[in-house]
This record gives sequence, structure tokens and C-alpha cells, in this order.
Amino acid sequence: MMAAQGKHVAIVGGGITGLAAAFFLQEAAQEAAQEEGLAVSYSLLEQSARWGGKIRTETVEGYGDTPFVVEAGPDSFITQKPWAWQLARRLGLGERLLPTNEAGRKIYVLNKRRPTPMPDGVLLIVPTKLMPFALSPLISPLGKLRMGLDLILPAKRDGEDETLADFITRRLGSEALDKIAEPLMSGIYNAEADKQSLLATFPRFRAIEEKHGSLIRGMLASRRSRAAGSSPSANGSGPAAPPSVFISFDDGMEVLVAALLGRLEGDLRLETGVERLERGAEGRYRLALSDGSEMLADAVILAVPAFVAARLLRPLASVAAAGLEQIRYVSTGTISLAYRADEMGGTLPGHGLVVPASEARTFNAVTISSSKFDRRAPAGTVLLRVFFGGSRTPHMMDVPDGELAALVRAELQQTLGITGEPLFRRIYRWPQANPQYDVGHLERIAAIEEALPDGLYVSGSPYRGIGIPDCVHQAEQTVNAVLEALDRRAERLQNDGGGL
Repeated sequence: MMAAQGKHVAIVGGGITGLAAAFFLQEAAQEAAQEEGLAVSYSLLEQSARWGGKIRTETVEGYGDTPFVVEAGPDSFITQKPWAWQLARRLGLGERLLPTNEAGRKIYVLNKRRPTPMPDGVLLIVPTKLMPFALSPLISPLGKLRMGLDLILPAKRDGEDETLADFITRRLGSEALDKIAEPLMSGIYNAEADKQSLLATFPRFRAIEEKHGSLIRGMLASRRSRAAGSSPSANGSGPAAPPSVFISFDDGMEVLVAALLGRLEGDLRLETGVERLERGAEGRYRLALSDGSEMLADAVILAVPAFVAARLLRPLASVAAAGLEQIRYVSTGTISLAYRADEMGGTLPGHGLVVPASEARTFNAVTISSSKFDRRAPAGTVLLRVFFGGSRTPHMMDVPDGELAALVRAELQQTLGITGEPLFRRIYRWPQANPQYDVGHLERIAAIEEALPDGLYVSGSPYRGIGIPDCVHQAEQTVNAVLEALDRRAERLQNDGGGL
């Protein structure tokens, strides 16, 4: 790679996408400098007082020999998308990775006001074991028969997008949507199933349908394939396999943020927002910063919410800005509650509880953090995390802390029998934090990217995946695109006799 000498890249936004972009850019630039004597520098700008965006870990001492580890944002990342897992190992964090507890990993669904176990063998939303599913009270006999029609219904192969609700109803029926798919799948994206784009959020379902003609046949084939390939290679070569589908870190997710920051050597600025973005001479960009200073950059990566990117791009790229403004956002929150185990009065023997919208509760889900992961609570205590807001319960975002805690505790008593007094609580609210991938999302993103001027890039959760692995992957792809564009620009200058 031949990156242009003496070029500067501005990365706006210090969440996981911005941090990963800075890391990948620094690694590539160092390699180019060693091999070709070329220099590419960067500045990472974050308007808040902390790095990491929604990744935030709080430790609470004083209740035992070890602290509580409370996550304000994501508590883990999925390893089936390998990019965050690979980045963690690249950062030397292999020994600090923390798998989920396999014992007691059961998930419950609130069904007629009672927690009902998800049948064993349900992969994502599809039953792959006959007897546990047949004996489960979660789905009615008619609902089970309707799900079985998936085996004979024709596949949709026109390539057109549809909502998650339409897809699940078409393949498995409305009861499967209500009791399984909507609380599990929509909850990942904090989205409305009747608006959520299938191709942008769960393209694997369409791929399975197209290949196998049936979700059930496809998931059975996938299960057999995983079983056949699950054993490690005989000679032990190749990277170690992830120990579980979901992974965290021993001291919480902020370990990843700290590791990235520990490797970054560029110009890092907190409490520095971008007020204005202008196109300057020779295709460079001028950034007017919140501290009154200016910065020149040959390329700009906007790793910020879509509505922030829209504001900055409006004077330069009105079509792209208009597309960005179409990306909806919802607000979400969590309340974490800690208890003495012998004073709770009730609990749930599993990793958590999901709540169908039809149950009309004030919260959307409960994670038993201290059961899902080790090292999250002192011995003899339990840590819960309750989710609210999003598209399901948006009114809860405006409820004052004291009233919110009282409502949640009352519902925990009704659903799980928890009557004890919490040792402490932590409430985190994330206003306008979750982008919504409505039907047609991928086409919108392609149009936005096509309308961006040379040297301007958008990257992160509003675009091609909201999870940590997706953001890491997008960061690396964006950095590659930036460096390739700088190479092309340098080659044009050399061919024109302009030099560097």
C-alpha cells in the first residue's frame, strides 16, 4: 500500500468505532512508514469527557471480597461475528476474555405473567429438538402446528426486503412472532418488528430460507454442521475457538476501551466537538472545533450518530444529509439492582427473562448478570439488570429515578417473586442512542455512501450493524477505504507531476 505522505485523517467520535478506526489506521500507517517511508497521522476527537461511547463499566465496592461489576451499556459481544474477538486477541486480551456460564444458561419468556423456559434446542427462533418443543407450554398446540408448516411453505427468493414481523409470520406464524421472535430478535435492536428490516438485521434467515426452503431444515443442517466441525484441529494449529457465543472481559467491557487507548499514539482529544465542516483548497477539509481552533484533514471519518453526521454534512452533501436524517433513533435505559442472595425472596435459575410486547410490562427484559458471567458479584449476592425504553416502553425514559425503581421492583415481585431490599441500584439512560434499521435500510445506506464527497466517510452503528463486532468491522473497512483513496490521490499527483 502506498499511502500519501504527510496526510492527516480526522476521526470524529470516540466510541468503539472511532477507537477501532484510530487503531487500524495507526497500525496500517506504521507499516507503511516502515516499508515505504510514508507518513499518515490522525486526530481522534470526542466531544464528551470520556472515551468508549456506550461502553461503560462501573465497579461497586464494599459488599464482599470482590466488587460488583455493573455495565452501563453492552455487557458482551457475539463471537459468531469474529471481528471483536479477533481485535481483543490482537490487543493481547486473550487471557482476559470471559465466556458466559454454560451451567444455568436457560432463557425464560414471560408467558401469561409467568416465566416459562425457552424450549431446549431452539436456535435463534427455530426449534431443532422435537420433544422439548412439543412438551413446552410456551406455544399452543395450534401455534406449534403452524410453525411446522415452515417445512412445506414455498420459499421467498425475490431478494426483496421485508419486515422481521412479516418474515416470521409468513414462515412460522403469529404466535411464534409474539412469544419467541419479537422479544428475542427485536430486543437485540430495540426495534419494532413490524418496521425492522430483515435484510439489514437478520439476513441469515433469508439466506437459510433461500438455500434450504425452510428455516427448520436450515437450522437442523446448521446444527449438524457445527457438531461435525466443533472439535479442534488435531495439530492444534490456527487461532483458538471462542469459548462461548457471547464473550465479555474479566473486569467488564471497558477493558476493551482501555486496551485500545493504551495502544493509541496519535492526537487524542476529549471535550472537543466539531462545530462545522468545510471543504478547503486541494480537496482538504477544515474542521471548526468547539474550543475555537481549526484543523485541516485530508480525510474525515464521521463515527458519530447519523443525526450528528447529517448536521455536519448538510452544507457539503445535502443528499447524503437528507438520507442520514431518515435514520430513526430510540432511547434506552437500564436499571441494575444488587441483592443479598438470601434476602431476595425469589430469583430465576437462568441467564434472564425476555418479555413479549403482548405482556404489556414496564420493562423489556431482565438479565441475571451474576449468573450469566462470573466475576460480576461477590459471593452470596445477585446482580440483575432490567431493560426499559426503546420502541417497547418509550414512556419509561421520562419516569424519575425513584418512581422508575419502584415500578421495576413491583414488577419484579409480580413476575419473579423478588421482595428483598436492594443493596444499591444504578440507572443509566441513553437518549437517542439506538439507530433503527427500518425496511429498505441497506438501500438507504448505499445511497448515502454514494452521495458522500471524496474524503468523507461515515462509519458505525447507524449503518451496517449495531453490535461491537459490526462497529469494529466497519471501522477497519473504512480505514482501508481511506488509505486506498489517499493512495489514488497521491498517484494522480505524481502522474500529473505535482509530487507529494
